[in-house]
Amino acid sequence: MMKVSIHTTISKPLETIWKAYITPKDIDQWNHASLDWETVGSVNDFRVNGFFKYPMRAKDGSFGFDFEGQYLEITPLKYIKYRLLDDRVVETKFSQLPKGVYIEVVFDAESENPIEMQRGGWQDILDAFKNYVVTLN
Repeated sequence: MMKVSIHTTISKPLETIWKAYITPKDIDQWNHASLDWETVGSVNDFRVNGFFKYPMRAKDGSFGFDFEGQYLEITPLKYIKYRLLDDRVVETKFSQLPKGVYIEVVFDAESENPIEMQRGGWQDILDAFKNYVVTLN
């Protein structure tokens, strides 16, 4: 499988960023690629072998799916690795830099959509995460 990488840098404390990335009520606020989508009722058993489920829906009700998988590795404040239900693997790395926290997400591409479309969708979600986190105190 082809690996695809996206990234961002956020000028907030690492602990704030980490908490917003893994807390279901926060996930519901940022986990969308565009404003006409939403995530409602996220569940996150954040531990190795724990499962997560983020119900993603078009706000007009026209389409939806559950983004879900199982955690494989967790290093607090640094690294998360999980497997999606279709066996693709996703790794998220958090690195403290002088200008903020650098986040890199590397995911296995799926075969149904063009790579650039996948990269764009995942980047849009990461950008929504950044936009949400910068508003937190």
